[in-house]
Amino acid sequence: MKRPVPIAVFVLLVAAPALAADNQVRGYFGGTFGGGTTLVDLEHASGKLNPVIGVTFATLGNVFGFDIDLADAPGFFQSGDSGLVLSSRVTMLTGNLVIAAPRTKTEYGLRPYLVGGGGLMRARRTDYFAVFPEAKMLAAFDVGAGAVGFFTNRSGVSWELRRFEGVGADDTPGTTIGTAGRLSFWRATMAFVYRY
Repeated sequence: MKRPVPIAVFVLLVAAPALAADNQVRGYFGGTFGGGTTLVDLEHASGKLNPVIGVTFATLGNVFGFDIDLADAPGFFQSGDSGLVLSSRVTMLTGNLVIAAPRTKTEYGLRPYLVGGGGLMRARRTDYFAVFPEAKMLAAFDVGAGAVGFFTNRSGVSWELRRFEGVGADDTPGTTIGTAGRLSFWRATMAFVYRY
């Protein structure tokens, strides 16, 4: 009859970190820059500044946590008014481990963190002559750092810088027929954060 007590204590100890978790939704905007690719880049736009929007769902404990990040960069392969590329975008979906400064030490200030993980990156492009249409799915990994702070118990802001690397099968520029290709870039964002 004494067995339920140790089991109950064990369940409470295991559940305590989850109950104390800091759950956040971060809607963000920003830009990609410093990119490089072996995909056909008719307008040489992958290395230039390009807008990005997205959302991150994060759960942070006192130090460790994880996030799921979904982002879209429309016009990624377009630059200027040359009109060679009619439409393009890069979409990213990653799951990441987060290591943050202890919440007990940063409750009333900015909380810096490191993030890293992996997932998928999809690059799409339609050119004017329909000679080099592109739709590539790449395995990807990302690493970065950021900081989050709160104005109230529920709302705040965060800033973040991440590096994305598409893991492909071919390093030769412009040769993507039948291969995965490679794509990498930096992403800098500012987010509005809701804690729940």
